[in-house]
Amino acid sequence: MQRLIPTLRQDQVAEGLISVINTLQICAKEISFRLHQGELAGVLGSTLDENIQGETQKKLDVLSNQLLKDILLENKFVRAVASEEEEGIVDGFSDGKYLIAFDPLDGSSNIDINSMVGTIFSILPAPTDGTEDEAMFLQPGSNQVAAGYVLYGPSTLLVFTTGKGVRVFTLDQKVGEFLLTEHDLEIPKDTCEFAINMSNYRHWQPEMRHYIDDLLAGETGPRCKNFNMRWIAAMVADVHRVLCRGGLFTYPWDCREANKPYKLRLMYEGNPMAMLVEQAGGQAHSGEQRILDIQPQHIHQRIGVILGSSNEVDACLSYLQGSQ
Repeated sequence: MQRLIPTLRQDQVAEGLISVINTLQICAKEISFRLHQGELAGVLGSTLDENIQGETQKKLDVLSNQLLKDILLENKFVRAVASEEEEGIVDGFSDGKYLIAFDPLDGSSNIDINSMVGTIFSILPAPTDGTEDEAMFLQPGSNQVAAGYVLYGPSTLLVFTTGKGVRVFTLDQKVGEFLLTEHDLEIPKDTCEFAINMSNYRHWQPEMRHYIDDLLAGETGPRCKNFNMRWIAAMVADVHRVLCRGGLFTYPWDCREANKPYKLRLMYEGNPMAMLVEQAGGQAHSGEQRILDIQPQHIHQRIGVILGSSNEVDACLSYLQGSQ
């Protein structure tokens, strides 16, 4: 089986970008080790602190964030990093070519029940026009040069794209290396699975409730087929399932907080997952526009997310646009 670096060189990926991806896989191995030690490593449970999103931090949130920052900022190709856990950006090398945005541990509420979590990352080119500070990161997702995630499950998987399809590498614990196990993932255009947090049903807009009602009506309803619902409560795991066998994942508009109608973040979750899904032949939409076309206004911007099998995304959008 092919190792990570030779695969990237075979794809003619720039050496600087190879170096950044290599650094990310080093971080992944360390986080994976800590996670698989569980309570033995003393890293389970919550801290007394909240992150910039107002969410209670898990110990491994803090540890993973610090590991990623420390290791990435030692790489001479890294201009700056932005984390879901941090209020602002952290500068690296002034002549670095790349910016990295990351969610250090997506789904961290699953840690204490030994369920799946992951690290999501987005790599952008550093501007050469003198743009500084947070403004460097305010680029549409279509500018990404690479994106991916690490899924810490029964095995540790590195799933990413550099714009040439989606590759899956599995961490071989015996040799400590990520080995290529799947390439050119392709999402089926049709599906009979969907992933959504049904506990928020009462908070959705009527059009979204109508769409979900018709899915639940099954073969006797207007969609004329039965759908299964799957929900792992970690975007990284739910999207991995979509990439492997199709489906629709959505975290829609929510009316509870007027200033926070969406949960997922554009820079750390929406953009990298949208790039992966599109590279696998699916669609990724905010409910208003293609996610990769959104011009970010700030690094912690939140958006709606509807992604997955192309025909089912179209069906969902037709409900939201009032044509169903």
